[in-house]
Amino acid sequence: MRVSVVVRSKDEAPRLRLCLAALARQTVLPEVIVVNDGSSDATSAVLDEAADSLPLTIVEHAVPRGRSAASNAGARRASGDVLLFLDGDTLAAPEHVRRHRDAHATGSPVVGRGENFHLRGTRFLLDPESGSPFPGEEARVACLAEVELERMRVTHRQVIEDFASIERRAQPGIYPGAGPRRLYELEMDALSNHPDCSVLWAASSGSNLSVATEDFLRAGGFHEGLENNEHRELALRLCAEGARMVAVDGARTYHLTHRIGWRDPLSEAEWERVFYDAHPIAAVKLLAVFWAGLAAPSPIPAEARIDSLPHLEAAARGDNGIDYDAVRRMIPGLPVLDDRNPSESGRDIAQRSPAAPFA
Repeated sequence: MRVSVVVRSKDEAPRLRLCLAALARQTVLPEVIVVNDGSSDATSAVLDEAADSLPLTIVEHAVPRGRSAASNAGARRASGDVLLFLDGDTLAAPEHVRRHRDAHATGSPVVGRGENFHLRGTRFLLDPESGSPFPGEEARVACLAEVELERMRVTHRQVIEDFASIERRAQPGIYPGAGPRRLYELEMDALSNHPDCSVLWAASSGSNLSVATEDFLRAGGFHEGLENNEHRELALRLCAEGARMVAVDGARTYHLTHRIGWRDPLSEAEWERVFYDAHPIAAVKLLAVFWAGLAAPSPIPAEARIDSLPHLEAAARGDNGIDYDAVRRMIPGLPVLDDRNPSESGRDIAQRSPAAPFA
């Protein structure tokens, strides 16, 4: 069984260089497809360099097409049995590819969710290796003592020769903060301890996600109308068709954090309309309530918060009698989502919904 890693990247050449170095030292060497989604920096030079150490396929987009379209374009070029999606600012631990491969070896359809960690010290650095700052962060970085700046750096040598030093400084969660960490813990707990929960698709990850190539293509790939939570929408469709969401233990990735360019699903909420149009079920409407309840401070009163994926499942059934449309109005900026067939199952909705465009 062969794994094809699809890496989406736009204007993050220094981080992409480290990402590809981590893939080159995997214990099971994958096919790597990098989608250069309209970059205007040194991404092409990084790819030329990496071609000497990786079985690398490059997909070039002259103009950016977005995460979902870039992922789909990379998947079309893959020859492996399993697709593993990564972002270009993410480092894969040495056993990462092998563990995802093994998760798919049972023969039953699964959607694999690996373990997500982050490296907080990189958030001010345009180039984590040299320590050069992002524009606007020059004064902040200039004030750092050299020993502190050295601790923040992530180097090519560390990735190749001393990955343990990277792992020691990592923290759970894709981003820093109590909210992202708590969300990560709740998602992994649900995957590990509540395998029959009907909303495990909500524990899908945008990076560190694996799926059988055949299943991905049959489902139509990522919904190209979504640039946020496209991974959860895909997982919902795949689970409705019989796949199981599973935690891939030990398949760790390390996000090289940054101050700009990250997507907040609570402040950029247009994705909800697209997602809900495709799947008008209560659980989709409750995702924002779940996430907002983890914020500190939270706009939601304690009695209305959703504190786990099993609790999300129960809330979607209406077990606690709370008016969650009223709760949603407490969260600034969320769109109004009309009730449509709330009693129908996710399976029925997914079967009626058109597949995401994949041509």
